[in-house]
Amino acid sequence: MTLESKLAEFLQHLGLEMNSSVQTVKSYREDLSQALGYLRDHLKKSSAEPRDWNTRTLRSYLAWLHEQGYAKSTIARRLAAARTFGKFLCRDGTFSTNPAEALRTPRQDKKLPHFLTVADMRKLLAMPNCNLAFGRRDRAILECLYSAGLRVSEAVGLNLLDIDLRDGVMVIRGKGKKERLAMLGDEAKTSIQLWLPERQTLLNQLGKSGQPVFLNKSGGRLTTRSVGRLLEKYLALAGMDPRTSPHTLRHSFATHMLDAGADIRGVQELLGHKSLATTQVYTHVTTQRLQDSYLKAHPRAE
Repeated sequence: MTLESKLAEFLQHLGLEMNSSVQTVKSYREDLSQALGYLRDHLKKSSAEPRDWNTRTLRSYLAWLHEQGYAKSTIARRLAAARTFGKFLCRDGTFSTNPAEALRTPRQDKKLPHFLTVADMRKLLAMPNCNLAFGRRDRAILECLYSAGLRVSEAVGLNLLDIDLRDGVMVIRGKGKKERLAMLGDEAKTSIQLWLPERQTLLNQLGKSGQPVFLNKSGGRLTTRSVGRLLEKYLALAGMDPRTSPHTLRHSFATHMLDAGADIRGVQELLGHKSLATTQVYTHVTTQRLQDSYLKAHPRAE
């Protein structure tokens, strides 16, 4: 039994049993393959064994990542992957304790999320040409991302039965298969209503059927990468910040909600955050904006 074979079992477990996304499985494969590669090189072995996956060698691996100049966020992600793999090895009886649990996560530099102003959001959402079928699709998915604060994987994973346009709610399947309700504003509902007939026309032309809400030109489910590309196109048309990603629309949703006085626990629930601390980063954003406004406007601020 090698660690390589155990990694293959773990990745299969993620994909089949945990219903993790293709991107999540890919990230774990890359992170853990690098760790196993380090172990093989460090120990001068052709393959790694479970006994090689211990606190001492993992600490050495993290030190190597630091020496190579990896960002703290990347090192933290590599360690998180090692911990999750260790939990899997404990559950299947390979280990009695998780070797990665004793290792400390690097202290992260606080980085405020990038978000768009309300005016910029209006400008961006007006970019798709709704006289065209796929312009209607693009407007609908951008509205969904912003109106409900969805992760892009959640938006492309939507099925027809997940959406109740009458009541303006959606059932979202988030991380770890957890379900939550998300809200749809009037603009988002209207955009989806305009897209759905076009969606059905496309399926009829292709002789296909299916449940995905957002389709590509072949009638298949739209991918997260495709959403990233279409957003890039509209950002260029609008002359807006190219750093903006689909996740920026989620950040913008949370920031604008809190700016308007929404309860932070309500925003936490809508975002599907397990911990309130994750949501609280947006309070730092709104506080910073208040401070900036104060310093600019108050005659005795400086």
